[in-house]
Amino acid sequence: MIDPQFCTTARFVIASEGRAITALAQRIDNTFAQACQMLLACQGHIIVIGVGKSGHIARKIAATFASTGSPAFFVHASEASHGDLGMLTKADIILVISYSGETQEIINILSSLSSLQLPVIALTKSDQSTLAKHATLTLVIPKVQEADPLGLVPSTSTTASLVMGDALAIALSTARNFTASDFVKTHPKGSLGLHLSLRVSEIMRTEAHIPACTPDTMLIHAIVEMSKKCLGSILILDQDRKLIGIFTDGDLRRAVDQNIDLRRTVIEQHMHRSCKTITVDCLASEALIMMEEYKITALPVLDTDNTLRGVIHIHDLLSQGMRLDH
Repeated sequence: MIDPQFCTTARFVIASEGRAITALAQRIDNTFAQACQMLLACQGHIIVIGVGKSGHIARKIAATFASTGSPAFFVHASEASHGDLGMLTKADIILVISYSGETQEIINILSSLSSLQLPVIALTKSDQSTLAKHATLTLVIPKVQEADPLGLVPSTSTTASLVMGDALAIALSTARNFTASDFVKTHPKGSLGLHLSLRVSEIMRTEAHIPACTPDTMLIHAIVEMSKKCLGSILILDQDRKLIGIFTDGDLRRAVDQNIDLRRTVIEQHMHRSCKTITVDCLASEALIMMEEYKITALPVLDTDNTLRGVIHIHDLLSQGMRLDH
């Protein structure tokens, strides 16, 4: 038998952390806006400092800043007092994370941070803490009950700190007008970057790999061409390679059901003059969305003047690791 207590505990943890996030939203005020202004004005790096569980949160927040247009890196509080303070420059700004505001490793470097005369933003639960008293500005995290039965394990508090960090980073990226193109520059090889950068022209099938014929082609010959190219359809082009129609496997089945003479019927009589297409400069992700929306497996790729440039098939997209869910 599976112990139902597992699920009960999980629901308690989620509810506890959810309440903390709700309470956090009520703390977003002019102080938060001031912190954003300070960070936005930074000409150097945002240095995010923490230790222990808060250190793990600080590392993630620094990564989020960096990937959304705000140069940042993480410094471990213990290592800071053993030489890593040398990473800091006069153009930097410090974000220190300590829920208690009394973490000894943090306290040990506060005087050094003051001597550097750099702005310090504290992320802590009390504006009366030692950390807050040494900070230029303090963002207060609501006092919370940790989610474990003993109320000791950093859980609800670290979630609240992480969410505040995300709020800062995304507020800054919005203010910077951070775009999808900017995102690609920092994520060139990830699946998100792939969705945002790969273009139809890079993976479409061209020339000899495209099943195509003219409007006066007999159905039987068009079927042979379809079979050779294995695309599930054939494109009908005029003499200038302008797209004028499409004939699919489904059309072929319907023609057979109707006992149409495949050797004496031209494809123009059964092609669809209207079909979904995409232009050569579109993102591959747009092609994937269109295929999903219209339940099709291939899209003709056209120039702006309706000239055929290629065909993109669902398999071409999947082979690149693309998925609608990223």
